[in-house]
Amino acid sequence: MSTRYPHLFAPLDLGFTQLKNRALMCSMHTALEEAPDASVRLAAYFAERARGGVGMIITGGFSPNTEGGLGAKLSTPAEADEHRAITDAVHAADPDVKICLQILHAGALAGVPECVSPSGVKSRIGRFTPAALDEAGIEKQISDFANCAAMAQRAGYDGVEIIGSAGYLISTFLVQKTNLRTDEWGGSWENRMRFPIEVVRRVRAAVGPNFIVVFRIAAMDMLEGGLAWDEVVSLAQALEAEGVNIVSTHFCWHESPVPTIATMVPRAAFAQVTGRLKAHLKIPLITSNRINMPDVAEAVLARGDADIVSMARPMLADAEWVNKAAQGREDEINTCIGCNQACLDHAFGGRQQVTCLVNPRACNETTLNYLPTPQAKRIAVVGAGPAGLAYATVAAERGHRVSLYDAAAEIGGQFNIAKRIPGKEEFHETLRYYRRMLEVRNIEVHLNTRVNASMLQGLGFDEIIVATGITPRKPEIEGIDHPMVMGYLDAVLGRKPIGKRVAILGAGGIGFDVAELISHAGPSAALDIDTFAREWGIDFKNHPRGGVTGVQPQVQAADREVYLMQRKTDPVGKTLGRTTGWTHKATLAKRGVHMFNGVEYLRIDDAGLHTLVHGEPKLFDVDTVIVCAGQEPLRTLYDDLRAAGLPAQLVGGAFEASELDAKRAINQASRMAAEV
Repeated sequence: MSTRYPHLFAPLDLGFTQLKNRALMCSMHTALEEAPDASVRLAAYFAERARGGVGMIITGGFSPNTEGGLGAKLSTPAEADEHRAITDAVHAADPDVKICLQILHAGALAGVPECVSPSGVKSRIGRFTPAALDEAGIEKQISDFANCAAMAQRAGYDGVEIIGSAGYLISTFLVQKTNLRTDEWGGSWENRMRFPIEVVRRVRAAVGPNFIVVFRIAAMDMLEGGLAWDEVVSLAQALEAEGVNIVSTHFCWHESPVPTIATMVPRAAFAQVTGRLKAHLKIPLITSNRINMPDVAEAVLARGDADIVSMARPMLADAEWVNKAAQGREDEINTCIGCNQACLDHAFGGRQQVTCLVNPRACNETTLNYLPTPQAKRIAVVGAGPAGLAYATVAAERGHRVSLYDAAAEIGGQFNIAKRIPGKEEFHETLRYYRRMLEVRNIEVHLNTRVNASMLQGLGFDEIIVATGITPRKPEIEGIDHPMVMGYLDAVLGRKPIGKRVAILGAGGIGFDVAELISHAGPSAALDIDTFAREWGIDFKNHPRGGVTGVQPQVQAADREVYLMQRKTDPVGKTLGRTTGWTHKATLAKRGVHMFNGVEYLRIDDAGLHTLVHGEPKLFDVDTVIVCAGQEPLRTLYDDLRAAGLPAQLVGGAFEASELDAKRAINQASRMAAEV
């Protein structure tokens, strides 16, 4: 057992029970909850994390009734009995692991016409206008919370978490802008917090004293008009008095205009808020958000900022996270990079099943497994980008003998581009993980090696995987070879000087990355909490109402005029990730980057870039044009191998080059390697 993390691996006494360590896999809705075989798949998913060493697990949200809005509901004995497969699997995997069910009533965010709220105020991101609850309706909701907790106890859970944040039902009672009532459930703060207090009181009465009750509180809403600090403290103290065992701090409403969990957010940026609240309570507190490595978790606990660290996406990325930390194998952790592309983008994209960009097995434990091969093959993988690395490591894990080739001096492919973009520094962690896996799996690595068909033909490989990636597309524009023009690789890698007036052709993910890089000045906000707070108008020191009111964002921009443009007439940034795209667009807007759609590129000459913008002539007086106009699959080697009769397969960008989709590349490569 590693002694590097004494706080992380210290047990936590709750009186009637004990947590074996301070690592929590917190709630994250995966859409497995609504699957036809939900209990089987959730049982496998959670049991794998229990074996991985976590001290406590909190499930994705389950609604206490139909108006709560989730497809997953727990309100009847029959539904409770179905959950037995989940709790039994977790306790069989490790009897010391506690599992709690999250009770989530979505309120105004429920995607059902029957949704309800205290005052009928529609959420900016909600589908329906909720019905205002009358007295009988409030009583029904409270009773349904208590019943759901009782059903969770019947199902074998060790406790429940009641979510009172994020813009869901309970939080809308607390905040004045969504609670316009004038009766005993609204108006004064004492009246507005009556609903959550009554919910907890009734839940505790329903489950008795020896059952874990966690309450998730919005410690900092990141929302103008949110909770004031004295309200946060008084609510937490009242919850403690009503028998809550643990308070879990949350840092958002879904309507908040501040990023809180994307990769651009510094690690553990919000833990200081939990630490401030901890001084006012006797019960343990959970902190969360961008805690993704053991040293970060240990530092948070050692500072006294929390008693438990909450990690959802890191447990998607690596089910063995806790065991690896305990065994001193931190360099083998497949780190969550906060990209959101396969997790939250899926969760908020219409009930699409959640998984993980760096770990496609997440939430697919019953359908994707890397089983030992009955017959080891000799496999060549050409290309050490995301697809090649995923294929090589999975195939080697299964027992195949793998040789990996790349013409570059380092592994990573397009990830070596991403890691240079401010706000995407976490990609360094993925490359560290793969470098270590190449060692652990005894993969032969040949860098600075450009292979050809004749070379591979004589080496006797049973399979040749072509993961050679892409080549940037060169659009047919008059003057495209002008000296002021460069490709995005030249720009990102610093091969050519970039001028003071820059046009970026193409506003997909690559175009946004280039715009971020060349418009950025000063430290990366992802690496500096103070810079992050200034750029997004957060006041950690004074904690005004909601944490953001009255603080003007301060952005340090590069001394450069940047024009980001695209041919499509769709809004610029539409193709970016659902949960992170708005943050990238907002960041560039703060820096004064000009964005244009509906642009037709006519020619490039000494005067600049000649265009039609929505049919109107426009000359951009620029000294640099950076081309981010897509890419083509690089298949020359594949064609030569097939012509020579060799067993070649395409994967990753070489297979499909539209955008640079690491999620698709790693998933495809991992599934192919699982079958070879």
